[in-house]
Amino acid sequence: MNGKASALRHAIFARHSNPWSAWTRWLSTPLTLVPVWTRKWSHGAVVGAWMALNPVVFPKPPDDSAWATRAILGEEQWIAERPRDAALAVNTAGTVMMGAAALAARKRKLVPAVVATCVQMGLVMAYWEQMVRYYETHTAGSEPASAAE
Repeated sequence: MNGKASALRHAIFARHSNPWSAWTRWLSTPLTLVPVWTRKWSHGAVVGAWMALNPVVFPKPPDDSAWATRAILGEEQWIAERPRDAALAVNTAGTVMMGAAALAARKRKLVPAVVATCVQMGLVMAYWEQMVRYYETHTAGSEPASAAE
């Protein structure tokens, strides 16, 4: 990745690592199905705008003591390095589950949409845990924080 794109990615991740950004985006996951379910572009525009703005509307956190902060910063490192590891499998499974949720929403099948979304959100938590470990083992001079948020 070129220098400008890398700097932009870093600036976005620095702000997205604010726990408010990370958690509100995670909690917004079900909203991504609303435009699919309702088939209304206006819903898609609102949800799309929120998902695009969320990573930048919160300030950079003062430190990396929050679990969510370390998860997002670990994800930034992981994306830059792209290792083929268990996190890739978990991330892929989460993507598949979100696709299943979208398909269920398109067919207006509530229970399958809810179940697939819940599984996907659980997989994101597993992925974030892997990203915390990745961050703590790949950040020079860092000592893993022991307490969760």
